[in-house]
Amino acid sequence: MSKKITIEPFPPVNPDTVILKTRRKDRSIEFKTLKLFRDLAKAISPPPVLTVSQWADRYRRLSPESAAEPGQWNTDRAPYQREIMDAVNDPLVEDIVIMSSAQVGKTELILNIIGYYIDYDPAPMLVVQPTLKPMAEDFSKDRLAPMIRDTPRLTGKVRDAKSRTSGNTILHKTFPGGHVTIAGANSASSLASRPVRIVLMDETDRYPVSAGTEGNPIKLAEKRTTAFWNKKKIKVSTPTIKGSSQIEKEFQSGTMEEWCVPCPCCGKYQPYEWNRIHFFDVTMECKFCGEHISEVDWKQGEGKWIAAHPERHRKRSFHLNELTSPWTHWPAIIREWREAEKERKENGDTNKLKTFINTVLGETWEARGKGADDDSLLTRRERYQAEIPEGVLLLTASVDVQDDRFEIEVVGWGRGFESWGIQYEKLYGDLDKEETWQRLELWLDREFHFASGSSLLIALTCIDTGGHKTTECYKFLKKMEKKGKRIYGIKGFGRENQGIPLIHKLSTNNEYNVKVFILGVDSGKDIVVSRLSTVDEGPGYCHFPINADCGYSETVIKGLNSEQRVVEMKDNRAVIKWKKKSGIRNEPLDLRVYNTAAVEILHPDRDILEKKVKAGINYMKKRPGKAKKKQRTGAVNHGVTL
Repeated sequence: MSKKITIEPFPPVNPDTVILKTRRKDRSIEFKTLKLFRDLAKAISPPPVLTVSQWADRYRRLSPESAAEPGQWNTDRAPYQREIMDAVNDPLVEDIVIMSSAQVGKTELILNIIGYYIDYDPAPMLVVQPTLKPMAEDFSKDRLAPMIRDTPRLTGKVRDAKSRTSGNTILHKTFPGGHVTIAGANSASSLASRPVRIVLMDETDRYPVSAGTEGNPIKLAEKRTTAFWNKKKIKVSTPTIKGSSQIEKEFQSGTMEEWCVPCPCCGKYQPYEWNRIHFFDVTMECKFCGEHISEVDWKQGEGKWIAAHPERHRKRSFHLNELTSPWTHWPAIIREWREAEKERKENGDTNKLKTFINTVLGETWEARGKGADDDSLLTRRERYQAEIPEGVLLLTASVDVQDDRFEIEVVGWGRGFESWGIQYEKLYGDLDKEETWQRLELWLDREFHFASGSSLLIALTCIDTGGHKTTECYKFLKKMEKKGKRIYGIKGFGRENQGIPLIHKLSTNNEYNVKVFILGVDSGKDIVVSRLSTVDEGPGYCHFPINADCGYSETVIKGLNSEQRVVEMKDNRAVIKWKKKSGIRNEPLDLRVYNTAAVEILHPDRDILEKKVKAGINYMKKRPGKAKKKQRTGAVNHGVTL
């Protein structure tokens, strides 16, 4: 059966119609033309509106060597960071100040701002670190370079400094439309070159008072921005001492914003505050309803920044403490506090407590430099029944060299740095004569006795070499060294070297090559004044004798309280220093600092010493028939033995 095929007629063609056959080649040309115009439109169109936090959430990658949680940045992980970063995008804001603890991500905020301006809004930038070497270099190599390497949006815009054709160095990096320079606050030359639109100042409280001879480094850095109407000045730091903290001053002149969270019970917003933390159940008490609420419950709430002075909108200042941090939990913070308090109570050492206040709470340390008042120290004196009271395990001595005399103090030390003033002596003589120094040696060799009849020798003596008769001191110390006696020179570093510990280092850099301990005397005075303020007998408490033959006269007692910490302005910056009170000799305070250094140099094992003292053994005295052991002369002697 055949199939019927029907052919439809072709529609008639209008004579005015032109039919074009589209070839594949023509279609290819048309597509390329459209792509060209699309690319041109993209190039000339404004970029999408992004804030710093949005840019970071979209593009920033955290590097494994600098982040506990490497990978894509997520502002929601620490939501208090969002508004700080986005303040940079507010045209009404010129200054941004962050006074914070450690462990809240403040360095990452700086890096996000740098990355934003490299990629999204190119501009000349200056990053200021406390020192050029090593801090500026370390920041560039350890933090900035890894961010550029691991963030694809930045990698192609900033060439590797190792490349010969990059034109970049460790401290100066260029990119299309701008550059970033890393400077040191201690280097005037690094602060005095190109104008910049963005200046980021990190750890401002660690800046020197002056950049060389050029003046305040903060002012020098800020001057670099004067040519730009849209400049931004960002200052970030952990605070230090109240009255001298630059970041605290900057914070107080701004909006003074605190990160506040709602109470899960009453809903009222409030900041995280240490004085409302309860140790026994690890909770924070609501300041409004009084409920004790756990860390987890507090941190689930949606927080916000609340300003004490919103009218100061051109300078936004933020305060953060570690209670806010998602990377540190409250039990660990409580443990750190307890350790610091234990050190203060047992040893009279407030350094750990100061560090806690600064780096955990993000607050300034209020230096209590006035100490105990004179009357309380005078009434504290007690009558000793023997040269050495019960409780003493170790004797140290200190010597202050004057033109016509030696001033000497012998101190007895017990557990927890509880101390007893044993003898205060003035030994007069011609210090240019050998016989006067021989008298000093004999005096330091004397024995001091307990009521039981047993005795102790002085375990270690510190002599000040930094004042009078320095050469004679060195000669004497050299002789003592040859005799194997623990009599060492000390030299103090004062206010120009703030922050160094009491025992800084051991030096032999002198004409006689004798051992001299370099002391941070400001730290020593902090310790002594703190212990003088201790009112309860036990760790850190200072005893003084009223016995006339012990030498602790009213003049000596007042001399222990002869200096106080004061705040003075220098180069437009507050500086804290120790200042002597008028009309009072300060040798007793200096001698007590040197004695404090002596016991720290020895670092004795008090358990061993207590056993020997109870047994009536004068452990520093040579015993007949016993072979002489070599004395340890380093900075640490675990137990005082010959």
